Amino acid sequence: MAAKKKKIIVDLLRHGEPEGGEVLRGRVDHALTELGWEQMRLSAGLGNENSRTPLSPDWTHIISSPLKRCRQFAEQLSAGLGIDLAVSDQWQEIDYGDWDGMPLREWRSQAAGQFREFRKDLSKLAPPNGEDYLSFRDRVLAAWQAITELEDGSHVLLVTHGGVLRVVLPTVLGMALNRSNPLHIPFACLSRVSLEIDEQGISSSLLFHNAAQYPSS
Repeated sequence: MAAKKKKIIVDLLRHGEPEGGEVLRGRVDHALTELGWEQMRLSAGLGNENSRTPLSPDWTHIISSPLKRCRQFAEQLSAGLGIDLAVSDQWQEIDYGDWDGMPLREWRSQAAGQFREFRKDLSKLAPPNGEDYLSFRDRVLAAWQAITELEDGSHVLLVTHGGVLRVVLPTVLGMALNRSNPLHIPFACLSRVSLEIDEQGISSSLLFHNAAQYPSS
């Protein structure tokens, strides 16, 4: 008997520009700016009938982080398209603990030492009173694994965060997680991954990355 095989497509959409300015956002729960809403609509192929976004909204599932900068757009999209929304804590950004909400300039100064060590050892990134990187990685990859349990032919829209995408996309590409800086992941970045699952395991391919066109300012 031929081995059973299934294929799942996952569109990964980072949230758009949030309120609050240039601060570090982990669990800080800022809503989107007007520009952020526009960025996400255009990235999803919803805001402009002349858009060249290589995406039609034919999703079978919508999954979102519970944080407002992701969830509110996902809720509106779910209601408009009549697709059930699954909100999961597993897709939240890393908890930066005492660093959360800190102005970026100050954070870069305070965190520089940890990030130098992180470049050598994943376990060295451990925000004070927050979530250590290895726990964050394992949480995200467990959620990613769960997507492979969906039925054949599923097309998922996942609305999530930049830090999450810096776990998922390097994993798909076989990159070291602490060497992902060459990946440009701006607000409302849209990527598509194909998953093929059979008795031998999971094969994943990045079909496109940051493919949408939207205003940056």
